[in-house]
Amino acid sequence: MGTTSMTVNTALLHRVAEKDRAPVPFVLDGEPAAALEGDTVLTAILTHRAQLRRNEFSHEPRAGFCLMGACQDCWVMTATGERLRSCATFIQTGMQLTTGGAE
Repeated sequence: MGTTSMTVNTALLHRVAEKDRAPVPFVLDGEPAAALEGDTVLTAILTHRAQLRRNEFSHEPRAGFCLMGACQDCWVMTATGERLRSCATFIQTGMQLTTGGAE
């Protein structure tokens, strides 16, 4: 499926194994969501959305790039304005994340 046919609410990642971990509830763009204990914020978001965020300059969809905290492509914001590097931050119960994905 090409990115032009994906909607913002289509999950990019789909779990095929390791589904036994404890659920971790969080809020994604104002909507309740759940991840699994030990997931990174990047994994938590991409199991719900087709994109992690939009590039602040080109506004093109982004889904992370290096996945090891070096490229600056995976920053997301909390509802309080804190910036998180999603590939290196573990999801926590009650996190309130904003992606700009609803734009």
